[in-house]
Amino acid sequence: MKSEQNTTESPITISKAVFFDRDGTINSDEGHYYIYKTEDFIFNPGIIDGMKRLQDAGYLLFVITNQGGVAKGIYTEEDINKVHTYMCKELEKHGIQITQIYYCPHHESIKTCICRKPSPYMVNQAVEEYNIDKHSSWFIGDSSRDIECAEAAGIKPIRIRKNQDITPAIDRILLK
Repeated sequence: MKSEQNTTESPITISKAVFFDRDGTINSDEGHYYIYKTEDFIFNPGIIDGMKRLQDAGYLLFVITNQGGVAKGIYTEEDINKVHTYMCKELEKHGIQITQIYYCPHHESIKTCICRKPSPYMVNQAVEEYNIDKHSSWFIGDSSRDIECAEAAGIKPIRIRKNQDITPAIDRILLK
């Protein structure tokens, strides 16, 4: 059997991305410390329109979330997957595609890990896997942990107020 090598190299596509924290940023966590049931998952104002606008502008969309309730035994990874499936299906109804969701199931009170925000591990994993241009990418979150993660990864951070309309953050990205 003879094999031939392809002598034409395909160009490497470099992508721009927006990374989102989940609870408090994408969805409301008002009245809940952990969101692990689909009936408790409520999109924050502006998130659907904002994600659509970013996607239409050529950004890949990622979710980067700590889910320490797994390590504490409060809920399971199956619970997380159900919530993420629900979230993605609801977004798909509006033509929005989440490229990838990265989550850390650990909690520092149980055992330390390399992936829990503010570590940039999950962002760096996405950057590597999807060939993302850090200088053209953003991280939107509602906590100092999100901002520290973005800065450590070399991504521009935007801090929003918890459970608030995300439109000003989206406008800031799209006006750059």
